[in-house]
Amino acid sequence: MARIVVIDSSPLIGLAIVDGLAWLPKLFDVVKLPESVKQEVLPGKAARGEQAIAQAITAGWLKVWPETIAPQLEIDLDTGETDCINLGLSHVDGVLMIMDERAGRAVAKEKGLRVIGTAAIIGLAKKQGLIPSARAVFEILHSSDFRISAAVINQVLASVNESI
Repeated sequence: MARIVVIDSSPLIGLAIVDGLAWLPKLFDVVKLPESVKQEVLPGKAARGEQAIAQAITAGWLKVWPETIAPQLEIDLDTGETDCINLGLSHVDGVLMIMDERAGRAVAKEKGLRVIGTAAIIGLAKKQGLIPSARAVFEILHSSDFRISAAVINQVLASVNESI
């Protein structure tokens, strides 16, 4: 298991849509987010799942990174993704990034960081017995404005032995 798990705003919102934030402390114990990510989703940003995200922070397992994040890399991404990647680069050993945006994932992987997304979290939740059906969770996401490619969904469904 990674020593530090860092999450960006999109997976926070996606997991909140499916009531999946509660899976994170069971999968990773503590999850951290940069202040910039918190500002993207709280308060009053009209982000889906805002209340659930706030409750996770209050519960103490979702923690705002307490230190200033030193820029390791100047990149043309949004502030939250940039801060997540810079945080990861300043703690390379044992960092797991939870990020969905393609450009951010590409930069993080190029720099040697481990990256998973919302779909992988759903797969892990299924494998750990936290949910009965990954397909049902993907259907909830699909009915919202949250998008994950069909190829990624099919890959996760195959990995958890749910027929495609």
